[in-house]
Amino acid sequence: MEIVCPAGTPAALRAAVKAGAHTIYCGFADETNARNFPGLNFDRAEMREGVAFAHAHGAKVLVAINTFPRAGSEHIWHSAVADAGAAQADAVILADAGLLDYAARHHPDLRRHLSVQAAAANADVINFYAKSFGIKRVVLPRVLSVAEIAEINAETDIETEVFVFGGLCVMAEGRCSLSSYATGKSPNMNGVCSPASHVEYVDTNGKLEARLGGYAIHRVGQGEPAPYPTLCKGCFSAGDKTGYLFEDPVSLNAEQLIPQLAKAGVTALKIEGRQRSRSYVAQVVRNFRAAVDALEAGRAMPQGMMARLSEGQAETTGAYKKTWR
Repeated sequence: MEIVCPAGTPAALRAAVKAGAHTIYCGFADETNARNFPGLNFDRAEMREGVAFAHAHGAKVLVAINTFPRAGSEHIWHSAVADAGAAQADAVILADAGLLDYAARHHPDLRRHLSVQAAAANADVINFYAKSFGIKRVVLPRVLSVAEIAEINAETDIETEVFVFGGLCVMAEGRCSLSSYATGKSPNMNGVCSPASHVEYVDTNGKLEARLGGYAIHRVGQGEPAPYPTLCKGCFSAGDKTGYLFEDPVSLNAEQLIPQLAKAGVTALKIEGRQRSRSYVAQVVRNFRAAVDALEAGRAMPQGMMARLSEGQAETTGAYKKTWR
């Protein structure tokens, strides 16, 4: 199976390629991609250079243009599609139906993947996107079990790509409202969840509060690490309970489900983390490449590769097993 690795910077792209990633996904340094953080992403020249470097080493590059265009500003997203094609990207990852239609009509030779932001979670809607816009691959939302993925693959000829490691979203992708409520900026349109411009740390009675848009998300004691205030992973009081009401700060880790995902017909394994360091990216890629290579060769897969790289050193298989049902 293909390993699809994140790169938030040119250095991370090169590190991922050297570590053995089959494919890299990245985005332009603007609101057209859903990781629009300051200091991340690629300008046009960096994208051309990154694609050329990847191709020279036998890897592919996918450009994420996966936010939803603002009315009246569609030209920004149209230019991003054109520039990805000019950079010789292997595919663009799109979510918006209007943008998919534009790409299909104006750049028919540029391969189109359906972003997880489209939240396409059944064969009927995937087949609709394939028939209407010629998508070749769908990135499935992180709400499906392995059995459900297998059913989708049995009812569609479209390649499926699934997340196997990294951060989780509390809602079906493309539907996030929590950060928008606190900051007035939509992750799905402005491209950034918990934007740094709305983050502050305040000393309150000897404790450090991490706030987002004026809302206290975490409160920690002296010397304790203060997490970045992402609302869905905030610690709140409700009734007589205090804790992580929406989502625990844990990482998805489906490394031991790789054989089941292969049997289910999955084409590509996706790693989340365009905001992570090049060292992190390289370690994750090496580990997953070792697992995929072992599976292909009929060897036993390595055990416990990713534990120390998980958020809070805690892991979950997310919806893949759906033990919460």
